[in-house]
Amino acid sequence: MIKIQNLSKKYGKIQVLNTINLELERGKIYGIVGENGSGKTTLFRCIAGMEKYNGKIDTIQNMKDYLGFLETESYFFSKITGREYIQLLCNAREKELVNIEEKNIFDLPLDKYATAYSTGMKKKLALTAILLQGNSVFILDEPFNGVDIQSNIIITELIHKLKELGKLVIISSHIFSTLADTCDEIHLLENGSFVKKVFKEREFDLSNAVIWQHIRYFN
Repeated sequence: MIKIQNLSKKYGKIQVLNTINLELERGKIYGIVGENGSGKTTLFRCIAGMEKYNGKIDTIQNMKDYLGFLETESYFFSKITGREYIQLLCNAREKELVNIEEKNIFDLPLDKYATAYSTGMKKKLALTAILLQGNSVFILDEPFNGVDIQSNIIITELIHKLKELGKLVIISSHIFSTLADTCDEIHLLENGSFVKKVFKEREFDLSNAVIWQHIRYFN
């Protein structure tokens, strides 16, 4: 569980987040929706321990040891292949990586430099890597942006599989409809404050056997 209490953040005199209170439980999918500049990414960076803030964030363990953070634009070292990037992130978690080709759910060109990937391919590479780390909490900042329709379907099913496995998933978007069929709970963020909360009860059936064959690796 993650418990956020009275979280506020300023950049100089600009108030980016204002008295955020939120409780997040494992086995649930949470959506944060808001326009660009509403504070979504800053909130995620605070939860991930990448920003200083006022207030309190309580977690059971050290967040950096079990958090997979998919940023809007992930950073890649020059002259590192997709395969090497995945291996690097798995090494950081001391996670053994075998049969990587079988786990390449998005059919990425793993032996090409990651910096040569398209925007959508980079996002899929970063997502694959944090999934294979075996994290228990996932923060996905605009995961559907810049990704083709088929990959969006796969990402949606991956997210629901993570819920089945008892993971905690937080997703952001600036479009409500992209989260409506995915999240158990959606919070509307406006000018750094939560102004509305929407709950959704939904059963989801993973009927695509091909996708299931791949996502079983991300347990």
